[in-house]
Amino acid sequence: MTAIVDTRTPNPKNFFPGQDHDWELVIGLEVHAQVTSEAKLFSGASTGFGAEQNSHVSLVDAAMPGMLPVINEECVKQAVRTGLGLNAMINNRSAFDRKNYFYPDLPQGYQISQLYHPIVGEGTITIQVGPDKDGKFESVDVGIERLHLEQDAGKSMHDQHPTMSYVDLNRSGVALMEIVSKPDIRSIDEAKAYVTKLRSIVRYLGTCDGNMDQGSMRADVNVSVRKPGSDFGTRCEIKNVNSIRFMGQAIDYEARRQIDIMEAGGSIEQETRLFDPVKGETRSMRSKEEAHDYRYFPDPDLLPLEFDDAFVEELKADLPELPDEKRARFMADGLSEYDASILVSDKAIADYFEQVASGRDAKMAANWTINDLLGALNKDGKSIEDSPVTAAQLGGIIDLIKADTISGKIAKDVFEIVWNEGGDPAKIVEDRGMAQVTDTGAIEAAVDEIIAANPDKVEQAREKPNMIGWFVGQVMKATRGKANPKAVNELLRVKIGG
Repeated sequence: MTAIVDTRTPNPKNFFPGQDHDWELVIGLEVHAQVTSEAKLFSGASTGFGAEQNSHVSLVDAAMPGMLPVINEECVKQAVRTGLGLNAMINNRSAFDRKNYFYPDLPQGYQISQLYHPIVGEGTITIQVGPDKDGKFESVDVGIERLHLEQDAGKSMHDQHPTMSYVDLNRSGVALMEIVSKPDIRSIDEAKAYVTKLRSIVRYLGTCDGNMDQGSMRADVNVSVRKPGSDFGTRCEIKNVNSIRFMGQAIDYEARRQIDIMEAGGSIEQETRLFDPVKGETRSMRSKEEAHDYRYFPDPDLLPLEFDDAFVEELKADLPELPDEKRARFMADGLSEYDASILVSDKAIADYFEQVASGRDAKMAANWTINDLLGALNKDGKSIEDSPVTAAQLGGIIDLIKADTISGKIAKDVFEIVWNEGGDPAKIVEDRGMAQVTDTGAIEAAVDEIIAANPDKVEQAREKPNMIGWFVGQVMKATRGKANPKAVNELLRVKIGG
């Protein structure tokens, strides 16, 4: 195993306050990502989510006598694709081991995993932490220790009967990628940014759907505290955290718990803990196991997994554009770092934006996608996939603005109508008489009326030209927002300036 080396210089802005002095967090993450595949790692049983209990279980998954595992090639390809997306070393030769432990939902009495020879070695993820008050992001490199393939266990259900627990083996044997970071993470924000970025990468690659609420991505969080610049402290592992928000809460509680113990003169016991999201606290689960506790040994039913460089190169040539590449392209197209970072954070959002921006002004498309669409989605608790406004409809609203058919203010009203009722934006504008007034005669009449009614403000505007904005607002109000703002400004400057 690779020796753990501390590569980061202490940064005071990340320090955690204690009663006596500041403390530094050291965080490492083990993320379990369910491989996107039709069949399980060693059997042909379906991986579909939400099926009736124990309906996706083969004889191999149930560990019936004489059943032998057969590797699923697609799961191997997905692991290699993920390793390439993590800029990691791909190991042409890897091997499977048996990790022995008893649990009712583990029919074999062991888990087939990779300990000594993983399929993917060291790599790096660059995360963006922020934005700060100036809209800037800090780039932080987080090392990847390894990625290995393993099979998932089943699921024990303790709430189905008052005196018994049930076992569902649908998940038993499903392929997992365990992605282990180095202890390079130094704050809660960095930990959340890391998991967000990792989820984004696997979604772009199509190697995991990243749906933490369905259990297809979850994290074991290793947390320790130390005096800045000192040796690594004793870590505690928080198991199976299935939400980025909960992960932040768990780290915060665990850090404070350890600091209180250390400052009281105690010591931290290495253990495995669980996070209770209702109480917002971690609790002890068991003492932390080491590798020897599991009696690892090479799986005798599986030969070493070997493939050549041509296999890897073929997969590499077919990789999609990844978040960092897309972000750089968006910035080259004129978007700010902030806008580009928001848009690439989720593949579905990036895809939506690119449809809106196709043939249109990228900055305008970004503003409407981020401020209006994502703002409305967040307010209603919807995802981009559930958006009532399609990319074509939002693009249509932008087209109407660019054509001076409607003003930006009226466009907000059109967006609201499309959000609630649907429909073609152009037809909505036509049917409801929402088009801008471009008739200079009608606009001039409104301007003359406002000027005549406010002679004192006219004099003030001649001395302070910035006050012309007040007149623009009055004219727009009088025309119910339909007057062309550019024409209003030009007429006011002529008449008040004259």
